[in-house]
Amino acid sequence: MREFNYSKIREQKWDSDILGYIAAIYKEAGKQEQYLKQRPEALEKLVAIAKVQSTEASNAIEGIVTTNTRIKQLVEEKTTPRNRDEQEIAGYRDVLNVIHESFDTIPIYRNYILQLNKIMYSHMN
Repeated sequence: MREFNYSKIREQKWDSDILGYIAAIYKEAGKQEQYLKQRPEALEKLVAIAKVQSTEASNAIEGIVTTNTRIKQLVEEKTTPRNRDEQEIAGYRDVLNVIHESFDTIPIYRNYILQLNKIMYSHMN
């Protein structure tokens, strides 16, 4: 597996455009935190919609499809998978939930990626 060495970044000179972009990112991140505090229910609805759409789109790329209603039910854990495609959708949902719940602490290591892969196929026989 490839390892990245970021120590050279510290020595790099940054121009004003790059520094401006970094400042803008931090400014927007602050706005996002304020929005999260003010309207958490709106954000939860948006996250739920994004999970359904992400699951549908990502699985469609792999040729895994079902009806919009079934995808929504599977993502919301309101039904059980009926076939192999739906089992894969349920597995994708589980991994997506893990990522959403702990994205800031997930290490990008081989064993962790293998664990996510195991979760993804946990609904399959």
